[in-house]
Amino acid sequence: MKLKKILSSVLAAAMCLTFAACSDNGSDSGNTGSDNSSSTSESSSTPESSAPESTDSTTESAPGNTEPDNAPVRVVALKGPTAMGMTKLMSDSEGSNEYDFEIVAAVDEISPMVAQGTADIVCVPANLGSVLYNKTEGGVRALAVNTLGVLYICENGDTVTSVEDLKGKTIFASGKGATPEYALNFILKSNDIDPENDVTIEWKSEHAECLASLLATENSVAMLPQPFVTTAQTKNEGVRVALDLNDEWDKLGVDSSLLTGIVIARKEFAENYPGLVNEFLSRYLASVDFVNNNVDEAAELVEKYDIVPAAVAKKAIPECNIVCITGAEMKTKLGGYLQVLFDNAPQSVGGKVPADDFYYAYEFPG
Repeated sequence: MKLKKILSSVLAAAMCLTFAACSDNGSDSGNTGSDNSSSTSESSSTPESSAPESTDSTTESAPGNTEPDNAPVRVVALKGPTAMGMTKLMSDSEGSNEYDFEIVAAVDEISPMVAQGTADIVCVPANLGSVLYNKTEGGVRALAVNTLGVLYICENGDTVTSVEDLKGKTIFASGKGATPEYALNFILKSNDIDPENDVTIEWKSEHAECLASLLATENSVAMLPQPFVTTAQTKNEGVRVALDLNDEWDKLGVDSSLLTGIVIARKEFAENYPGLVNEFLSRYLASVDFVNNNVDEAAELVEKYDIVPAAVAKKAIPECNIVCITGAEMKTKLGGYLQVLFDNAPQSVGGKVPADDFYYAYEFPG
């Protein structure tokens, strides 16, 4: 398998602060995203393991259960928690041709890969999975929730203590058209703040740009995911977490949780190669468990794959809410979240909430 690393120039500048961002484009390199970068390839190998059976009647095993011509499974993730959660799997896979991992810095790099069929399994912002489902007329399947809420309002100052305090402020943010924008707008509106008139949201192409603007401007405010939050605080002790958007979401009493990322697969791949999908999910879960329970070792792997420096990753991993939730629990959490987004901004999920076939039915054994 080949791993294409995207090195961020901003990340290089903020090396000591970069922290694997768990957000959509998060070049979670310590909250300094990667901009233009050179890509390099690296092999990975995965230990042999049998694939559990899928509980989805639409995903019967295909003959041989292998990709055509024994090609590797093409897996894409954004720099940040989703990529961080896969690092043990990436390391274990070195030397084999089972997977071709690619880590990208910006979310807009991902949609064309799905549309053109150049990726099989992709980690995307939660709402983007729904948008792609609608755009492809049901052409993708949600495999797992991989990141819970990781968005925070940070301030290079001390004037924001509540959502109401954001009124009249300029907020640096990244992720327009994806989970960050819709989550922020929902929270603002629910607190009687008009995102169009009561605040100025200055959208950046990457989280790293938000980080740079926050650090360069006194008394500025930015919406950042982990690990960019950790990176910002490492670079400037005056930066503080003013609001945890997970807490602000929960205060609204809605029947859902704030989600950040999910894993999707092309419908054809999921239906034709369920064994490969199920095996990937099992290995991904094992990788996520390793990363969460072996932070020091995981941080070294995060640095090895140029996601963020180990020092940043070590601080960030416990705050990144990296998970691997499948089956009925995934459907409940993701379905509830998408319904809240739809009720407030239908375009945020592509115009309609996905049908049941969007949710890949796989439960981990035991």
